[in-house]
Amino acid sequence: MESLFFNTPTQRYQISELFKKENNYVRKVDISNGIFFYDIFLTHRRETIELTNMDRMVMIVMVKKGNLTVHDYLSKHTIQLKSTTIGIYGSSKQQIALEIEKSEESDVLILFVADFFLKRYLSGQKYEPIDFLYNTIQKEISLEEIDRQPIDALTLYSVEKLLTIQASNSMRSIRAEHRVTELMIHCFSLIDIVDEKIVEEERLLAHRAKEILLENFVTPPTIKVLAHLCATNESKLKKVFKKVYKSTLHAYVQKLRLEQASLLLKEESLTIGEIAKRVGYKHQGYFSKLFFKVYGVYPVALLRG
Repeated sequence: MESLFFNTPTQRYQISELFKKENNYVRKVDISNGIFFYDIFLTHRRETIELTNMDRMVMIVMVKKGNLTVHDYLSKHTIQLKSTTIGIYGSSKQQIALEIEKSEESDVLILFVADFFLKRYLSGQKYEPIDFLYNTIQKEISLEEIDRQPIDALTLYSVEKLLTIQASNSMRSIRAEHRVTELMIHCFSLIDIVDEKIVEEERLLAHRAKEILLENFVTPPTIKVLAHLCATNESKLKKVFKKVYKSTLHAYVQKLRLEQASLLLKEESLTIGEIAKRVGYKHQGYFSKLFFKVYGVYPVALLRG
């Protein structure tokens, strides 16, 4: 069996058109040893990608539009992902088929990251996302679903920047690897890694609150409204969320806002005030002070830097 990761092209960053007809395409993009992805856009067409390998890897599947079915022939089960969903999977050996179902429009990205890439960033902490994922794929598993989330704004933004790297850009491989790293940092931080002391009821409650905040962090609901949406009371919601995620609700919203702001500072032709408003802060001065408190630098110093 060939390795998906060591069979890299001579040119480090390379796009291979596996299928192209009018506006429809299936592209394989090799970034570097350890990272590649499929970029798929189809209209009224079914497509299947088959993989038979012995690679330890993490797979991030983003289904922006359409439906995707993963057939795992080794464990003899299937996984289905619908529109606006992102899933994270671990695997130590593969005999799978990734089936893009025929629909009006399919827009899918499938990112593969090798275990030796993750190994660079191990912290030695059991509940650190990278360590958790790396240790998971050291087991003998064909395909294990680690997490599934609705697609949020930060994920869409990171993927858009990854896909818009131009052929004329210098150091494309480094640029793309940087974009992938940003995407992984955000997606992996969303994984529910909870210790054994957390009961299932608490995990589900905290997870539900997190899903709502991910979709609405620019204009989040009040704690009272959020508690109502989660079918609980304010006191219990605050207590359980902090227990599960080691963060207050307010701090979590702030984290999401500043993450998006840090990306906007690098890429968009916006003023600091416009960026502050885009991520949910009415006052530029407050946003700048908060940004400095978290990152140790004022946002103006990073503006498109």
